[in-house]
Amino acid sequence: MSVLTPILTPPEVKKYMTEGERFIKWDDESANAHPVILRVDPKGFYLYWTFQSKEIEFLDITSIRDTRVGKFAKIPKNHKLREVFNLDFPNNNFLHKILTVVSGPDMVDLTFHNFVSYKENVGKNWADDIMDFIRNPFIYNASRYTFLEKILVKLKLQLNAEGKIPLLFHFQNDGINPEDFPEKVYKTFLINLCPRPDIDEIFTSHHSKAKPYMTKDHLTKFINKKQRNSHLNDTLFPPAKPDRVQGLIEKYEPSGMNIQRGQLSPEGMVWFLCGPENSIISQDKLFLYQDLNQPLSHYFINSSHNTYLTAGQFSGISSPEMYRQTLLAGCRCVELDCWKGRPPDEEPIITHGYTMTTEILFKDALEAIAESAFKISPYPVILSFENHVDLPKQQAKMAEYCRTIFGDMLLTEPLEKYPLKPGVPLPSPQDLMGKILIKNKKNQFMPGENQDAPKKRKSLEDEVTDQPIPTEKDSTVEEGEKVPETERNLENLNEEEIKKLQSDEGTAGLEVTAYEEMSSLVNYIQPIKFESFEISEQKNHSYVVSSFTELKAYELLTRSPIQFVNYNKRQMSRIYPKGTRMDSSNYMPQMFWNVGCQMVALNFQTNDVPMQQNMALFEFNGQSGYLLKHDFMCRPDKHFDPFSVDRIDVVVASTLSITIISGQFLSERSVKSYVEVELFGLPGDPKRRYRTKVTPNANSINPIWNEDPFVFEKILMPELASLRIVALEEGGKFIGHRIIPVTAVCSGYHHVCLRSESNRPLTMPSLFVYVEMKDYVPDSWADLTMALSNPIKFFTAHDKKMKNADANNEVSSPNNILFPQTASIEEIQQMKNFGKLLKKQEKELKELERKMTKRKEELLQKYAAFFTEVVSQLGRNEMSCPSRTPRRKSSTKGNAAELTENADNKMMELKEKLEEELLHLGEEQYDAIWKKKDQHAIEVYKGMEKVIYHRDLVLGEEYFFFLVDIAKRYITEFVNMQQSGFSTVNLSCLFLQLQQEAFAEYENKMKTISAEAQDAVKNCMKVCYPLEADTAKREAPGAVGEGDQRPCGNLVTPETLRYATEVVKEEVIMDEESTDAQDSRL
Repeated sequence: MSVLTPILTPPEVKKYMTEGERFIKWDDESANAHPVILRVDPKGFYLYWTFQSKEIEFLDITSIRDTRVGKFAKIPKNHKLREVFNLDFPNNNFLHKILTVVSGPDMVDLTFHNFVSYKENVGKNWADDIMDFIRNPFIYNASRYTFLEKILVKLKLQLNAEGKIPLLFHFQNDGINPEDFPEKVYKTFLINLCPRPDIDEIFTSHHSKAKPYMTKDHLTKFINKKQRNSHLNDTLFPPAKPDRVQGLIEKYEPSGMNIQRGQLSPEGMVWFLCGPENSIISQDKLFLYQDLNQPLSHYFINSSHNTYLTAGQFSGISSPEMYRQTLLAGCRCVELDCWKGRPPDEEPIITHGYTMTTEILFKDALEAIAESAFKISPYPVILSFENHVDLPKQQAKMAEYCRTIFGDMLLTEPLEKYPLKPGVPLPSPQDLMGKILIKNKKNQFMPGENQDAPKKRKSLEDEVTDQPIPTEKDSTVEEGEKVPETERNLENLNEEEIKKLQSDEGTAGLEVTAYEEMSSLVNYIQPIKFESFEISEQKNHSYVVSSFTELKAYELLTRSPIQFVNYNKRQMSRIYPKGTRMDSSNYMPQMFWNVGCQMVALNFQTNDVPMQQNMALFEFNGQSGYLLKHDFMCRPDKHFDPFSVDRIDVVVASTLSITIISGQFLSERSVKSYVEVELFGLPGDPKRRYRTKVTPNANSINPIWNEDPFVFEKILMPELASLRIVALEEGGKFIGHRIIPVTAVCSGYHHVCLRSESNRPLTMPSLFVYVEMKDYVPDSWADLTMALSNPIKFFTAHDKKMKNADANNEVSSPNNILFPQTASIEEIQQMKNFGKLLKKQEKELKELERKMTKRKEELLQKYAAFFTEVVSQLGRNEMSCPSRTPRRKSSTKGNAAELTENADNKMMELKEKLEEELLHLGEEQYDAIWKKKDQHAIEVYKGMEKVIYHRDLVLGEEYFFFLVDIAKRYITEFVNMQQSGFSTVNLSCLFLQLQQEAFAEYENKMKTISAEAQDAVKNCMKVCYPLEADTAKREAPGAVGEGDQRPCGNLVTPETLRYATEVVKEEVIMDEESTDAQDSRL
């Protein structure tokens, strides 16, 4: 898009709207009705009404969300008002005169303004024309210049009793006459109130020195160099020319003399940069610009979760109004949680089951959907039913409501061109324009089957547990008995159903089967339980859809991202928040868009960052609610891995650089502020969130940062990325933000008009930024890209450089040329990225050794306990056989010898087992270390190979242009230089060397493992036998030979036996003392 031709145009304000129409404005709460004159200002900024007292009330057009007439408008409930409007008389024409205007800062906090005209059908004309304003993207994406004009219009509407513009600080009866405050004076006032030294600096750097103006030629050069999109075709979008730039000077220059001379002053430069010609958004993308003739599965679809809720998931109010508001916001998939109604009416209801949320009638929700479904977008709406109505009669009533309320809008049969057969794709949004599709379980029934029988058939969704149908007696509450619905339903659940309810799926896991009436309404959106990607591919049913909680979907996309992408090429998936998000918070939808999930359902009542991103992105493509996915996510012959960190085939990556220069009117209070810039995209995109410094002074009018640019160097797939700019007060309080798709961001200097948390435009706050969008080019290819894009400029600079070299007697020859030196192994190892790899490998080895050491310590502690137990048992046996008489002395000695021999055998067995386990653990440890080092050698090889590859690219490119002139003379030297450098052969040698070193270390460790195990066993046994250890030390000099002959010896010696006996005696004495102490206390 050319900077000289903005696409967005303001809405046309019809003459009858500026002249005004007589209405009666009524309010049900106060029971008041007042005659008013309803008008719209000539620029279409405000809807306002004037009372007979000359008092004026007005609504910002951007705050209006809907207009309603007839039966959908508000009807007075107050008896007094009903008498005034003769509502209780038959054949009254009140419905043909009523008009309701709905406004509010978000979808929940709404205000209803009710009017009654004096003539029939007048209200309908106003309703239609106001909706035309709302649908015009100019209203929400106006330029900074337009918003400043809007402030002036508001000032002239807010006149005091004397008909003057009131002042903020004034004495009584002070004010400004509107005639004394024309647009020219207003602009001068703004320049003095909010000086722009930042723009003065830009102006100075692009105009003739020592002259206080910019000529047409200078302005033309500035536009083509700084403000023009470099990707534009010069033929289709010609660069700016001086004769056309003259029109811009006439539009924005305040001085008539400068206009005649074709000059632009600094003040004119301010207004030019505020104009629509310098919008940060590619305005053509706000209109319907994508192809909508592809299958439904090729689009991201604006989707809502638990649409009826206005607050949290556990408690709060349910409202049919939420269906209107989500559809008016461009949502194309809404959810209805349907439950059976109570006698006597047995009207099906919508509520969040087993919670304290209120109920609404199923019928009311359908009427709200029917009235608002296609007000903003004509493309198909999907109703996602979570059906818990297990009575055939009530399901039949639901189906009948769908048919009668929706009428021809309801798609009841598949299109002839798209039958429900394997391999047949889904119809397109264009094919289904103006249609409502039902997503509900679908069963296959035999002709003539009795649906009133209390039995259920197996549905397509196998995850649902069959539930018994309550009888008439079960569903009736006795008179006078008050049983809460939640408690009554919980009592009917079995154990398996309660587990499903408590799971992450929530009530979705308890959905019941469908009967014939509801099944007949389902065609292209048939829900089934997901089994696997392989089974889905084999069946190839495009018309079935699976729903996943955010946790399940995250598990699938991390485990099988490519298969998930391919699945979404063929059929649709729906993602919804996990059941534990009771506060109705949202997950980031970006991760699921990255794998092509179509219906990423969010809680529309919560204006958090995920919802802000969703609303901002679906504002594009004409608010159709459908965004076409990239070819890689649609075509079956293409391969796309969302976790790729390298380039994506055929897709040109982008580099985005943004400089936050200044802000204007950020807050009504004097506060310090800062700005954050963040990118949402693929996992391989630069994820850093940048942040400016906090302003040193509490200046909200014109704070200046002008820091270094924030650069997102390599955005792999710009079509999936979006940029978020948010202004915050020092304490983190939200001021305003803007989220823009990267593909819609324009280069140049721009004023970014900020939005509220609910994505509504803010009139005053804005940021002034400089953006540079270009194709990503690695540093090593920068010169080559420049030469290919502008060869004349490149070789002119090259020739100039050569002449300077000749002038300095720097004659180029093969003998004196300085070839770049190739890197050695040591130099490569010192590189930053390679150093990170080595540190990571060192950390992995330390962690492995730590785990093995811990296992060895646990093993030794375990066997130390075994040894101690054997000794303690021996001591207890000795205590139980005391030698009290000489006659029993010999038998006691025999028992002691037998006990000692048994203990000795037990010790020997434990020792051998410990040594065997230590050997096995040691082998496992050294084998793991060897394999880990072998793996590290492979990583080093690949890392160095990559470094060498990139270095070769750099070396080759450095000489490419030089060889253009003297290729024959230097080709030999270049080839020799490449061959003499660090090559793949050297790298292979290094790889083999690392492997050999790891294996040699492994062999040495295995030779010493037996000795290490024996030492560990001895150290473990020393802890258990300190007396034996001392004896061994004393006898060691004279018994080395014997020790070698019998390494184990008698493990249980007399010293050990005496030691064990003493230990047991001490334990017995301590036990007796403890018992005496307890007896004394008793």
